[in-house]
Amino acid sequence: MVNQERIVQRFMNYVRIGSETHFEGEMSRYLAQELRDLGFEVYVDNCGEKIGSNGNNVYCYLPGDESFESIMFSSHMDTVTPGRNIEPIIKDGYITTDGTTILGADDKAGIAAIVEAMVMIKENNVHHRPIEAIFTVIEEQGLKGAANLEYDRIRSKKAVVLDASDDVGKIVARAPGECHIRAEIFGQRSHAGSDPEKGVSAIQAAVLGASRMRLQRIDDETTANIGTLSTIGETNVVQDHCMFEAETRSRNKEKLEAQLAHMIQCMQDACDELGARFQYKAWQNYEGYDYPDDHPHVQFLVEKCKQAGIEPWITHSGGCTDGNMYNAKGITTVVLSCGMEKEHTLSERIAIYNLVNITKVVYQIMRVDE
Repeated sequence: MVNQERIVQRFMNYVRIGSETHFEGEMSRYLAQELRDLGFEVYVDNCGEKIGSNGNNVYCYLPGDESFESIMFSSHMDTVTPGRNIEPIIKDGYITTDGTTILGADDKAGIAAIVEAMVMIKENNVHHRPIEAIFTVIEEQGLKGAANLEYDRIRSKKAVVLDASDDVGKIVARAPGECHIRAEIFGQRSHAGSDPEKGVSAIQAAVLGASRMRLQRIDDETTANIGTLSTIGETNVVQDHCMFEAETRSRNKEKLEAQLAHMIQCMQDACDELGARFQYKAWQNYEGYDYPDDHPHVQFLVEKCKQAGIEPWITHSGGCTDGNMYNAKGITTVVLSCGMEKEHTLSERIAIYNLVNITKVVYQIMRVDE
């Protein structure tokens, strides 16, 4: 049913187009024109200038049988670095690179599967539900493209995001929300040799606060991590300034808020003890979602995987996708794996059978029985 040669070629065409985060312009223009040439209704918004991208979100529509609910499919166009001058290589049933760049299967495997399934529906005149496809920019750095979609244009109340690793069949029904802390610690500068007692070390205060925090794996639902704890200066000076940046994630809103408060309080207490000043900003980047295994949308996707000949399994994620943003906007969204492996590394790859299988699953979701 799936034309393997065509889906592989489509995917390889996409990954050859450089689209590192903030630089999705070429991919955005290419995809919009391709979809128009294929006969789909296409709209491109103007979010790029607002959020710092040279590209924009691409919206695609394929009208269908209105007696069936519309479903939105989504994948993001941006990749991590190094993601330019990618040359995909086929070896032993996998698509990979020469090891000098990432591959970009995250998330162009999802894009390729959505487009290929739509083409299959259209060229074979298959009876189908109304279909929406959304391809976003700046997903990798804060879901900014999804946050700035023109939601009044989106007709669907349910969505499927193709943006998870592992073999096709994985259904991510639960994912955490994330809160972020960005802070500065201010101490008192003094000579470290002649007058150290006159100084207040911002570094010491920061390290003391960090040492008291619960970090890494807190429980099955909650994690926390410090990403930045830094200053630059001479060893003969008691340093009066330090930067601190951290995050916490949880699938439980109360736990998320409690862990955030705990991290802030640890740093505040340490600064108070040593006479330093703590100045911070904290915010929630995105909300979590948590659907039970028996939720109708989850079970719908379980059945569609089975219809495609794929064994499904339901799980949770410790990361985020555009699905977090869609759920926060009231669109019931679940994430599917599209087969990527070792994403965000120079060893990234995808098995050709996974590229075929995710296309089969998307096709089954799109089609309906007459």
